[in-house]
Amino acid sequence: MHRKYLQWESSGIPAFRGSLPRPLRWCACALRAVSGARACWCHCLSCCWVSARAMAASKPVEPQAGGALPRWQVALLFGAPVALGLGAAYLWYRRRAGEKRAGERKTPEGSASPVQGPRAAAQSEHEDTSPLDRAQAAKNKGNKYFKAGKYEQAIQCYTEAINMCPREQKSDLSTFYQNRAAAYEQQAKWTEVVQDCSQAVEMNPRYVKALFRRAKALERLDNKKECLEDVTAVCILEAFQNQQSMLLADKVLKQLGKEKAKDKYKNREPLMPSPQFIKSYFSSFTDDIISQPLQKGEKKDEDKDKEGEAAEVTGSSGYLKAKQYMEEENYDKIISECTKEVESRGRYTAEALLLRATFYLLIGNATAAQPDLDKVINMQDANVKLRANALIKRGSMYMQQQQPHLSTQDFNMAAEIDSRNADVYHHRGQLKILLDQVEEAVADFDECILLRPDSALAQAQKCFALYRQAYTGNNPSQVQTAMDGFEDVIRRFPRCAEGYALYAQALTDQQQFGKADEMYDKCIELEPDNATTYVHKGLLQLQWKQDLDMGLDLISKAIEIDNKCDFAYETMGTIEVQRGNLDKAIDMFNKAINLAKSEMEMAHLYSLCDAAYAQTEVARKYGLKPPTL
Repeated sequence: MHRKYLQWESSGIPAFRGSLPRPLRWCACALRAVSGARACWCHCLSCCWVSARAMAASKPVEPQAGGALPRWQVALLFGAPVALGLGAAYLWYRRRAGEKRAGERKTPEGSASPVQGPRAAAQSEHEDTSPLDRAQAAKNKGNKYFKAGKYEQAIQCYTEAINMCPREQKSDLSTFYQNRAAAYEQQAKWTEVVQDCSQAVEMNPRYVKALFRRAKALERLDNKKECLEDVTAVCILEAFQNQQSMLLADKVLKQLGKEKAKDKYKNREPLMPSPQFIKSYFSSFTDDIISQPLQKGEKKDEDKDKEGEAAEVTGSSGYLKAKQYMEEENYDKIISECTKEVESRGRYTAEALLLRATFYLLIGNATAAQPDLDKVINMQDANVKLRANALIKRGSMYMQQQQPHLSTQDFNMAAEIDSRNADVYHHRGQLKILLDQVEEAVADFDECILLRPDSALAQAQKCFALYRQAYTGNNPSQVQTAMDGFEDVIRRFPRCAEGYALYAQALTDQQQFGKADEMYDKCIELEPDNATTYVHKGLLQLQWKQDLDMGLDLISKAIEIDNKCDFAYETMGTIEVQRGNLDKAIDMFNKAINLAKSEMEMAHLYSLCDAAYAQTEVARKYGLKPPTL
């Protein structure tokens, strides 16, 4: 398994990608391998909301219950071991946050805004009431009706206040319109709510209550785009301290992302990942028949050895041609050759079905992959290792589709039919980590190691699981034991890049940045064409040295090495958001969207893009911008 697919996150939940062709994302109610408590969508809007793991004094974040924010994240850290650090904006916002608890709205619904100017003092100086005084009296009467639940009478009073108020008293007028909108809201008259809030915002562009009320009404009217813009403005004005507005933004971004991804994904052009990605994927399997090199007797006629040994099959076998193309890294031809084998009902039909399904998964076509996997699993006379491998891949596919129960069933069935298959325990261990069942994960890794003592990957991931358990449990002695385990792994398996990568993440958590940097250098030495390592190293420079230029150079290098590395585009986009370069950020997110290998991944990326676009609109309309790097 590639190190991009098992990464440490703030809540201790790893970005499990193991046997999946694309990242699996996690949230509290739907399995998505991203986390970072309260580092949700607004992370894309402001660097103040970096994930908890990004903080220099990072601590394990416990799952939040009840009304807490979902574990959705437009993450700088998606699949990454490090982030940008605190930043001046975060510290500034934290100082301001001390005076106001998250989630509170001090002013009751339907009441006036705080007193504006010296009007109260002026009232006592005039015996005759002015038009403004009469308007205020009508508003106060309306407030009494509102609190009594008599909304129609309240609307009449607020209307009187609006009609009597001098046009130049914009602050008061905006309050009257907002109060009438609150009454319309109680009657579920959403169009009227939007109209009155718009009047209020036109007179007072930074009127938080009116903006938020309009956002809620726009959501009811299914106008998600404008709803997102309003709630983005609210979050910036409230310094990202109000849970209520944050939750609405989170909800709308998810909905927009899902809607756009659903349409885009079904019409997208399948795209083969980079050779490095494919090789890393297959390297996570050791008992996978289809990924093994061609045997001597399986060579095509033209590949017979000099002794003239007869080939078992001729060059007409589509499956054997596909295997040859795999060795040549000519991956685009594999699906068509497997199809020839299947349609001819050749000797290697089961193998061809499994290989074709695997490449369907790699290009993100789970719909086409599942029938092939189902057929192999149900072939009672097929090689048991083929059936077990198909169960592992279908189980991983179910996990990506947020169906953990079906995923667990498939992994358990694979263990039943092939109890000596190390791959089953390796990949089920990753699943258990994702499900926060660490002890069971360690037991699976132990079983894998028992069957394959030379499995460096399982050894490294076991250390990672133990470290994650100790870290989230705040157990320093067990943390040190896990760190010692990493040292043992890299000593015994010095050619295992994954061991260095996972150790680097643990070292970053412990703020041992220099040593973490050395581990990433070892990864690059072992796998110079692995783009994700450059991204990780680049992010480390940002957290460690606050060296933005070096970080961006390394991430750019990743794109140069692999222009299909969506992880690099996504990370670059999020950094550009935090630098205030929104147009460039949107361009990066769009590139990542075109490389997405699952609908869920695409929905996440669309949410990033929509959050950035909403910020551009808020800046244009209201001149509001959060602090940038």
